[in-house]
Amino acid sequence: MAMQRSENKGLRSRSPDHRQLEILFSYYQSCMLTEAEHLATLLTREFPQHPFAWKVLGAVFSRSGRLNESLVPKKKCVELCPQDAEAHNNLGNTFHELGKLEDAEASLRKAIALNPNYPEAYSNLGNTLLVLGRLKESEASIRKAIGLRPDLFRAHYNLGNTLQKLGKLHLAEESYLETIALKQGFGAAHNNLGNIYRELGRLDAAEASYRQAILLQPDDAEAQNNLGVTLHALGRLDEARASYIQAINLEPDFIEAHHNLSITLHELGRFDEAELSCRRVIALDSTFPDAHNRLLKTLYLAEKHSLFFDELDNLTSRGEISSIIGSLTCRAALKYGVEKPNLFCSKPLDHVLHVDLKNRQDFLKTFVEPAISIFDKKETGSRHQPLLQNGQQTSGNLFDIEESLTRKLQKAIRSEVEKYRDHFKHSKEGFIKNWPTKYSLFGWLVRMDSGGSLKPHIHEAGWISGSIYINVPERLRVGEGSLALSPGEQKDVGSESELVHEIIDVATGSLVLFPASMTHYTLPFESIHQRVVLAFDVVPDLG
Repeated sequence: MAMQRSENKGLRSRSPDHRQLEILFSYYQSCMLTEAEHLATLLTREFPQHPFAWKVLGAVFSRSGRLNESLVPKKKCVELCPQDAEAHNNLGNTFHELGKLEDAEASLRKAIALNPNYPEAYSNLGNTLLVLGRLKESEASIRKAIGLRPDLFRAHYNLGNTLQKLGKLHLAEESYLETIALKQGFGAAHNNLGNIYRELGRLDAAEASYRQAILLQPDDAEAQNNLGVTLHALGRLDEARASYIQAINLEPDFIEAHHNLSITLHELGRFDEAELSCRRVIALDSTFPDAHNRLLKTLYLAEKHSLFFDELDNLTSRGEISSIIGSLTCRAALKYGVEKPNLFCSKPLDHVLHVDLKNRQDFLKTFVEPAISIFDKKETGSRHQPLLQNGQQTSGNLFDIEESLTRKLQKAIRSEVEKYRDHFKHSKEGFIKNWPTKYSLFGWLVRMDSGGSLKPHIHEAGWISGSIYINVPERLRVGEGSLALSPGEQKDVGSESELVHEIIDVATGSLVLFPASMTHYTLPFESIHQRVVLAFDVVPDLG
């Protein structure tokens, strides 16, 4: 906030002493907010037509977090000095913080109309347009701010936020790095840079960024939670657990941290604690995505069968449908002999489709060459995958990270997904009848060396899952390296012979599509050559 004299000459006879205004401004600049509020209040009472005291009072209320109170003095400033671009900008910022986005946009556009070379107003307008979901307009407005003032760190930060939403991850990274170069102590920029690195699969860099954010802002619960997510992906579960607990200590009702803690406790085998975390999430928000699914799985693995069936009946009665619920309904039938309605897919083995892409696509150019290019890139990140033996899995969603490399590949996958849907269009299963109107693709590459295998699992976020076999080495023994599919796991039945499953002899060019609720695993293989698979999920778009 700059100190300005009133532009209304008619008010000069009723203006406070200039020394009083200097003292007021000094109080504000020195963060002596109580003193500033007291003096500003006195001056607005004595000189109600003088705008500067109102401007300071509004700024004090904003800095104190009293946003609703700040509206009155900020509106008064606009009323007294309708040609003051800064007053309109300040009012627009407050509207934004209060969630009154249309009012914010109107005020910020007024500020720009009054001063077309006002970089802060362009940056703030871009931030408002970002929240309104008008991303292209947001980017244009913020770039205008940077063009007017290249050293405006907040504009580079806002641009990074917009570029991230647009999926331009590498450009967002550049914006956050520029923000940090201009404002090294800006913890939020380090946190958001960590988010970019995590999306790009560069987990070590993400960890370093989050730790820097926490060093700068030790009370930043969001950064602590994000650090936990990264540590989890790196396989350091005890450290992840500690980060989530720290986030919750800082913000006891931080629902994402409670949810992430429940997942980590689950993987650590601490099922009683995981259950408590799940129930805490549900208490905070009973509609929180995946909360009931996580509780259901925790109860199943903890063998609390009575509570498990209560929760399963509850979800079924509400018409909830997901791959996790479908999988656990099948597994409970195997383990306990109790048949329950399966709203997702009761007969997943009847919904497996195996095709040869070499007969349907330009397999080399569409699938093989992009996979080789991705693995050849030095910056391709990998994640800890405890299910994988003698292998490596890429981190993040390749279809976002390498959008240009995989554009043709994604188009081909979507075509095959629609063929799958058409193939089973007469099915009565819920996952076909309730096919998502919109979906995204989430993909990753798996590379295995000799002796490699993948343990039984399902893809919990998916609707249907797929595996494209980029390279399958020649078999030395019958069946090795095959894909095994089953409605459950061996531990759900007395012996392996009781478990119904399908073994698919995959080869280079194979595509296998199946319900995401299906338990699947890879049999070990022996070869001097690597086995490369592109795995993906069809993920319903929420909302």
